[in-house]
Amino acid sequence: MSQSHQQPALPTCPGCEEPLDAGDRFCGACGHDLSAVPTGPGDRPTMAVAAPPAGQAEAGPGDAGRAGAGTPDAGAPRAGAVEGGAVRWPAAAETDSSDVPAPVHSPADVPGTDSDGRPLTGPGAESGGGAGAAPGGPAHEEAGAVRVRHDHRAAPGGGAATGAAADAGGAARTTGDRAAAFAGAAPDGAAEPGGDPDSGDFPLAAPDPRTAEHAPAAPAAGEKVCVACRSGRVDPDGYCENCGHAQPRERDHMEQELDTVAAVSDRGLRHHRNEDSFAVSSTALPDGSPAVVAIVCDGVSSASRPDEASAAAATAANEALLASLPRGTHPQQAMHEAIVAASEAVNALAQEPAGAMGHDAHRHQNAPACTLVGAVVAGGLLIVGWVGDSRVYWVPEDRTRPTARLTEDDSWAAQMVAAGLMNEAEAYADDRAHAITGWLGADAYELEPHTAAFKPDRPGLVVVCTDGLWNYAESGEEMAAAVPADAQERPLHAAQVLVGHALDGGGHDNVTVALLPFAVGPDGAGSARESV
Repeated sequence: MSQSHQQPALPTCPGCEEPLDAGDRFCGACGHDLSAVPTGPGDRPTMAVAAPPAGQAEAGPGDAGRAGAGTPDAGAPRAGAVEGGAVRWPAAAETDSSDVPAPVHSPADVPGTDSDGRPLTGPGAESGGGAGAAPGGPAHEEAGAVRVRHDHRAAPGGGAATGAAADAGGAARTTGDRAAAFAGAAPDGAAEPGGDPDSGDFPLAAPDPRTAEHAPAAPAAGEKVCVACRSGRVDPDGYCENCGHAQPRERDHMEQELDTVAAVSDRGLRHHRNEDSFAVSSTALPDGSPAVVAIVCDGVSSASRPDEASAAAATAANEALLASLPRGTHPQQAMHEAIVAASEAVNALAQEPAGAMGHDAHRHQNAPACTLVGAVVAGGLLIVGWVGDSRVYWVPEDRTRPTARLTEDDSWAAQMVAAGLMNEAEAYADDRAHAITGWLGADAYELEPHTAAFKPDRPGLVVVCTDGLWNYAESGEEMAAAVPADAQERPLHAAQVLVGHALDGGGHDNVTVALLPFAVGPDGAGSARESV
């Protein structure tokens, strides 16, 4: 029988097991230093658990008479021997390899079950009498010995918790107690300030920010409360001192209703603030008959402080009418004077103390500006006045009768139509259509207030609005279609519906509308118009 010749085994690298050549000092594959002396095995090799102790031979079939000969623990069970169906293991060492006391761990530190499927926690888990306890160890030499758990808090009375007490109390505390000690837990089981020591919660190393001293104080009575967190105080800038949420401005949405007039203004969906403003009021003429006033102003967005300009103009015009109408001034003349007063109020916003304009020599070219439109119902007359592109519409109660627009825009598109250069559809389709040619402000070319007087012969509704509304209902017929049928009886509801109509259409601009129901007396017949 022939035998195959086997090549002698070549030495290999201990790092990558690549073959080596004779005389190599380093591995050509991984660079391992072949001259390094390999580390020898430790001086504490792993021993088989079931191996008998030194000096004690394994008993054989014929060695029954020598059992226990020369051994002091002849009657003790061997390590790993099976007795009564349970494996008896040797006790663990009390110190590690560095002679440091070994840490004590109880089964309750880690949830689980033993080999028999029983939970590791519960009575007897730490006691020396459990099934898994190892006899013979120093900690178990004396029955009932006190076992101190250094990883547990002390008992409330100051003494250490014993193993028996831990067993009687149920499951042992978890490692959260040890974490609490590093987090500044009070010694001797003292409860945390304001907390329950047995609640199971982890104590906080830092104070709770919800109860910290730097937390904002609760708003006092009468102060504004944040609409977002409902607990913070709103600072003068309009932001919550607690959560920083920007608060809705008062002018973002405004509503007002009197007996015979109502108005609604909304910021819209695209602008960051509401630059429109309105004023509605009522007074009495010298003969005692009522007079109802509605003023609507639209701030020019390209100017500085347009919201201030519109508010100043609306307030000034309203106050001027309330002062002149009771004195017997003709409503049309009173409207003209009101527009002049509004212009002066807006001009005053551009005036600054001497030297204040030195940082911007061209500040006067961008003065606050706005448009204005107003209506007065008094003595059976309807008086309208305007500067800019805000409008007044007449919507009769009988929708079968014709509607009308009562104002003419001060705009580029209106000038093109008036000059006959474009028809209305072409002019308002141009990008320059809404460029206004008349406004209130210090930089206006020339103030030209427009006023007109009407005497309707039938009941109807007066719609006073900014371009934020009429952009979505430009013609009189479109405006009449958007006005609810019960607008005469419910003017505020009708104004809300019209604002919603503009928002549903896109809400690209601020939206403001005022509605004045017009009633005809028993002697009201015919109509007249006087315009200036």
